[in-house]
This record gives sequence, C-alpha cells and structure tokens, in this order.
Amino acid sequence: MLAEAAGVKKIIIACGRTDLRKGIDGLAQFIGTRYNLNPFERDVLFLFCGSRGDRIKGLLWEGDGFLLLYKRIEAGSFSWPRTPEEAAELTREQYAMLMMGLNPLRPRIRKVSPGKPL
Repeated sequence: MLAEAAGVKKIIIACGRTDLRKGIDGLAQFIGTRYNLNPFERDVLFLFCGSRGDRIKGLLWEGDGFLLLYKRIEAGSFSWPRTPEEAAELTREQYAMLMMGLNPLRPRIRKVSPGKPL
C-alpha cells in the first residue's frame, strides 16, 4: 500500500525529523500545530521520518478513521529532506523517487571520477 499510494490524491512530506514514537493522535496534532494543515483532509497521505532514516510513518484519513502506515527498510535509508520547518507536497513522480531512496526535493546524480567503477 505505501509503495503505490493507491487512491491518494495528495502526498505531504513532513521535512526534518519526527519522533516516530508518536501514534495517530500525536501525528495528527503535529500536522495541525506545526504545519497548520488539516489532518482530516480525505485522501491526503502525510509522511514522517525519524532520525535514523530507515523508517517512515504515513497517516491517512479515510473519512471514518485514520490509517497508520509504517515502513522499515532493511538495508540503507531514505534520503529524507531535513529542512525542519517545512512540509512539502510531492508529485507522484517525487513520491516514487522517495520510495526508491532518492531525495524527492533535491534529486541529484552523483558524479563519478573517470576510470572508477560505478
């Protein structure tokens, strides 16, 4: 579900680090107080990342209740935007980049020195 984000109309990423010990109520309050956004907006997926970068949580209001999603990757980490005071809306393409481990707000290609293997 999290990889496809099926049925989601908008994807909002909470840049910076979020305390992932928070549950549904804590994350919903965080959305409202820190970013002045409505956590009860239907079909909007809010994404959060902790300090380790290998886990994310998603919060989605379905009209009759919240859905809390959690993903932990086994090797590596998400390239999460760490500007602490902003929330950014992602396009589907940016969301796909995030799920591939790329920073969706600042994608870049790593330069390789000539003669060195990739």
